[in-house]
Amino acid sequence: MKSHKDLIVWQKSMEHVSAVYVATRAFPQEELFGIVSQLRRAAVSIPSNIAEGYGRLYGKETLKFLSNALGSASEVETQLIISRNLAFMSEESAQELIDQTEEIIRMLTALIKSLN
Repeated sequence: MKSHKDLIVWQKSMEHVSAVYVATRAFPQEELFGIVSQLRRAAVSIPSNIAEGYGRLYGKETLKFLSNALGSASEVETQLIISRNLAFMSEESAQELIDQTEEIIRMLTALIKSLN
């Protein structure tokens, strides 16, 4: 593997960031500095932490950043559920993003296990 960009989980998480940004454009304006900001930052944190982890020499630091990415993915999933429950997005849109997030969580979990 040449870099983090070769990881499918990084590629999927980059696509996920774009999807989160598009979906949150339709949120209420008063949520711009609330859940929109929080959701976007957590989504961006996933591929960012994967990249930072792979930018380190393999070892405990790599696992630490992958674990941070996993935590951010769980945060995104929770915020998407909250957004759906508050009707900031349609059930269908929310479920699609939640499904993508769950796939990223599974992939990160497998990657972490393979490196342990």
